[in-house]
Amino acid sequence: MSVARVTEIISSSTKGFDDAVEKGIKRASKTLNNVSGAWVQDQKVECKNGKITAYRVTLKITFVLDD
Repeated sequence: MSVARVTEIISSSTKGFDDAVEKGIKRASKTLNNVSGAWVQDQKVECKNGKITAYRVTLKITFVLDD
C-alpha cells in the first residue's frame, strides 16, 4: 500500500504556462522523492505596459512517501 502527500508550489516563466509547469515539476523533483503528478490549480500573468512579462502557475505536486 502506498501513501502520497500533496504540496503546493508556485512557479513562473517568461516563455509561457507550459514552461512554468515544467520548471516547477523539475525543481520540485530535486527536493521531493517519487513525484508522481501535478495539478495546475491556478494560472496568472504579470503585465507591464500592456505586455505580458511573466506567466505564473500554482501547482499541487503529488509525491509518494517512502516506506
